[in-house]
Amino acid sequence: MPKIENTKVAFLEEAVAGSKFPMAVDFDRLTSEITDRTIKLATAPAGSGHDNFLKGIMVMFDLTFSEKAWPQAERYHFLEFVSSSSTMHRLNRMDVRNCCNPYVTATAILNLEGLVEEYNRTKSDEDFLRMIYNVPSGFELTARMVTNYQQLKTIYRQRRTHRLPDWQMFCDWIESLPHSELITGARDGR
Repeated sequence: MPKIENTKVAFLEEAVAGSKFPMAVDFDRLTSEITDRTIKLATAPAGSGHDNFLKGIMVMFDLTFSEKAWPQAERYHFLEFVSSSSTMHRLNRMDVRNCCNPYVTATAILNLEGLVEEYNRTKSDEDFLRMIYNVPSGFELTARMVTNYQQLKTIYRQRRTHRLPDWQMFCDWIESLPHSELITGARDGR
């Protein structure tokens, strides 16, 4: 099943202090205290520019998602891959059964395991393509990702009620981040 590990949040205090620049005259007195005005800026409509300080709150994490969810994740402007596992380079060495989520049928798993075994025996280009093109949508890969609170705000609003469990888990994780109310708009962090 999808999972997120090794989360690191950086520059939260600095970004919150920076959110106060537009109304400040004494920059030395700006604090990282989250005020009602900070929340108002954070919850401004996406694209209005008032929530731009959220770009400064950086988040890195290891994300395990299904082949079905990865293409959807790639649509976001700032959800960048640092590095990722690779079926192109390592499918023939992966534990297929362990990489498949519970929704992949036993038949699909056995089929892919057979194709991997065949490729490992022949090493032919034809068998490689047969193997790689038969990876089920429920096959899960892990990537190190980097993003920011502003992009997470967009993802949260667009994916909170998505049907894939990958997105439900991802939005639950967003709610667990420090000061997630800046992303979700919920004052209690949920």
